[in-house]
Amino acid sequence: MKKESIGKLRWGGRILLGLYLACLIYFMFFSESYGRTDVHREYQYNLVLFREIRRFIQYRHILGTTAVLINVAGNVAVFIPFGAALPALFERIHSFGQVLILSFATSLAAETMQLVLKVGCFDVDDLLLNTVGGCLGYVTYRIFCHYVQRHRK
Repeated sequence: MKKESIGKLRWGGRILLGLYLACLIYFMFFSESYGRTDVHREYQYNLVLFREIRRFIQYRHILGTTAVLINVAGNVAVFIPFGAALPALFERIHSFGQVLILSFATSLAAETMQLVLKVGCFDVDDLLLNTVGGCLGYVTYRIFCHYVQRHRK
């Protein structure tokens, strides 16, 4: 593929990444269906690792499977595209460690904004799950690249 074509694909991908991030911001801060329009008067946070994950699993029969999936699997799934897009769209981002750090930093920024704006809850479990999602996205991207290179020969 020509360098010019690759450059155009990367720019198109970056636009899609921007749209993805805009949707992520909407659901984290503005979505009525996730209770984001209710601004709390107090700060809400969880600083104990696995507390919320354990609570959701323990009370799954009361909360419902959908709530558990949205909280646990959803926090992983939502960052998979992010972790896959970083090495695909930015030449300087090519290692697992870089994607790990950027996934963590992006999740930390979002969780901190939720705390500061008193929308949602700052949750270390979400930090962990989002970071795992970003790492899974990176691994998926690398497997895809390996598969493409192998079949190209």
